[in-house]
Amino acid sequence: EVRSRSSVPIIMLTAKDAEVDKVVGLEVGADDYVTKPFSVRELLGRVRAQLRRRELDRAPATEQTRIASGPVTIDLARHVVTVRGKTVSLTRSEFQLLRLLAARPGEVFSRAKIMEELWQTEFDGDERACDVHISNLRQKVETDPQRPELVLTVRGIGYKFAD
Repeated sequence: EVRSRSSVPIIMLTAKDAEVDKVVGLEVGADDYVTKPFSVRELLGRVRAQLRRRELDRAPATEQTRIASGPVTIDLARHVVTVRGKTVSLTRSEFQLLRLLAARPGEVFSRAKIMEELWQTEFDGDERACDVHISNLRQKVETDPQRPELVLTVRGIGYKFAD
C-alpha cells in the first residue's frame, strides 16, 4: 500500500531471520531487510545506501538517457521501461537491476557484484536476496518467467542480460 503513494525506500527491521521471512519481506516490496540484533552503524549505512540510490534515481539525465537492448527499452530520464512495446511497472530495485544488466548485455554478473553495484553493501553471503529480485524482475519482463529469454542464469556464476 505504501508503494502506491510513495517511492520512499523501505527497510524492514525485524527479529525474524528465517530465509522465508526475508524472501517474503523483499517480495512484498522492501528495498532492504535487517534482522535483530543489528548495530546502529549498520542501520545508518543501509539507510545512507538507500538514500544514495534514491538520489541516483532522481539525478538529472546524463548523456545516455536510454538503453535499448533487444525487446527492452529503458528510458532513464523518465524511469520508464517498455518490453515488446508495452510499458512495465518496476520497483526502484527492479529498475536499477534491469538497468545494470541491460546496459552491458552478455556480461555475467555474480550475485556479489550485483549486491555491491546496486545496494552498495558488501556481499554477506545471502544469495537469496539477489535471487528474489531477479525472480521478481523476470515475472515482469519475461514472456515466460520459467523459461527466461532476457534475464539469464549463468549456472554457478550469476546472471546476465541476453546479448
